[in-house]
Amino acid sequence: MAPSVATLTPPQDVPVLLKQNGANAVKTSSEVSENYEGNYRFAPIEEAQVSRAMIKRYFNMMYERAVSDVVIIGAGSAGLSCAYHLAKSRPDLTITIIEANVAPGGGAWLGGQLMTPMVVRKPADRFLQEIGVPYEDEGPFVVVKHAALFTSTVLSLVLAMPNVVLMNATAVEDLIVREDFQGRQRVAGVVTNWTLVALNHDTQSCMDPNVITAPVIISATGHDGPMGAFSAKRLVSMGLLKELGNMRGLDMNRAEPAIVNGTREVAPGLIMTGMELSEHDGSNRMGPTFGAMMASGIKAAREAIRIFDTASIVDGKVVG
Repeated sequence: MAPSVATLTPPQDVPVLLKQNGANAVKTSSEVSENYEGNYRFAPIEEAQVSRAMIKRYFNMMYERAVSDVVIIGAGSAGLSCAYHLAKSRPDLTITIIEANVAPGGGAWLGGQLMTPMVVRKPADRFLQEIGVPYEDEGPFVVVKHAALFTSTVLSLVLAMPNVVLMNATAVEDLIVREDFQGRQRVAGVVTNWTLVALNHDTQSCMDPNVITAPVIISATGHDGPMGAFSAKRLVSMGLLKELGNMRGLDMNRAEPAIVNGTREVAPGLIMTGMELSEHDGSNRMGPTFGAMMASGIKAAREAIRIFDTASIVDGKVVG
């Protein structure tokens, strides 16, 4: 019988290519061993290599995405569903997701009141089928055994897509607004900072932000909370929205279709999706049922595609 993979040692004559101090050096695999019987050895590495490996990729990503096609604010269930559908439908678009929390996923890691099952009303179960998440059928709705199964699945699929990057632990502090070709105020990007900096502006005199420009911004920051409903509240404070609609009380049967059907471009350049719409429009909250989040995200992706199919965009700006 063949030995288990865990105890196999790589062939001794296969070279392992390592990069040390900027020069390529060939190290034999005798320095590396996947042996779980007391002889597990890692490839040698210098501490500076670890730093440089992260720094180079992270800041190259920031450099490349300073101009993006789409910025999605918030990586909860609506934002991730939107990113999946948009990236799959339009692999030519560069999609940048900004998430204030260290852990993306928003409230979709759990169902309701810290319980783990996730309820999804039909027909949103079709999205679960598309991404390969199993569930139990309860007639008018389905139940995923653990909400984290959905969230981890859609998150891993999104991050595997070559046209998507995620900047977590990064907060959107403001929106960039420009006058467009029609003389209207158009949302044209986001003002960003690391979340720990954004939370500590009161402790320092000046910690300036960074910016990302994009012709389409999709806001999925959820209902009111520490950083929730950010774009809706900012539209009011900058005068592009008269007043917040303010979220109404829980009514699942009214809330879910209202959120999906209300997903749209609420201001030039700004599409709103998910529970942030409840604060913008004054619709009901839905509680622990997640179908509308998935469907709203998909509709937001379709709204973004509509803009790219109908607008003239040059260097990340809508010019016609």
